Amino acid sequence: MSYLLRLVVPDRPGILGAVATALGLAGIDIVSVDVLERGNGVAVDDIVVDLPADRVPDGLITVVMSVPGVEVESLRPYSGPLDTHRELELLEALARGGGDTARLLATELPRVLHGGWAAVLSGGPDDVRVLAASDAAPALAALTLPWLPLTSPVLLPSEDDWVPERWREMAIEMMAAPFDGSGTAVLLGRSGGPAFRRSELLRLAHLTGIAATVAQLPPV
Repeated sequence: MSYLLRLVVPDRPGILGAVATALGLAGIDIVSVDVLERGNGVAVDDIVVDLPADRVPDGLITVVMSVPGVEVESLRPYSGPLDTHRELELLEALARGGGDTARLLATELPRVLHGGWAAVLSGGPDDVRVLAASDAAPALAALTLPWLPLTSPVLLPSEDDWVPERWREMAIEMMAAPFDGSGTAVLLGRSGGPAFRRSELLRLAHLTGIAATVAQLPPV
């Protein structure tokens, strides 16, 4: 089974190599690595690993924390496709055109940004319209979303007042970015954390901006 580790590590040469060595010695394969943020002497990394069937997830924490200075921010199961070219594949699919851009974003963004689900929404706070949603997306049309219509990217933590109590219990973390300049938004969420960081929000805004531009072009 695959797991997503979010690590806070000292920002110095060789630290990721030391983590990779520790995981390798423990018989754990690294599938992908994303460096999310760097600054103030630390880096935040997302590492997807393939855990052998005879190993327990908590052992991952023990292994990586054997490297001095490494902290585990979160650990959760990861069921997305295990590849290292996620953004490129999305951009290529957008460039080909010939399909529903909103549906493509809802389907592909969860795997690109290590999310659990995504939806493309329009309307206002009390008139939410779901234009497209991934299979795992929760019911959104009946909710009051005070941040719609959306004009700029926004982080939406699970403790926000508008979040249903059940979602808070599941620690559903969310972020959203404008899609086409008319208030339409792409909403991305995941259960159990970790909270989305500003760097992830910027990636989402970048990709939705490209998608909005490409949607206006003829298919290639």
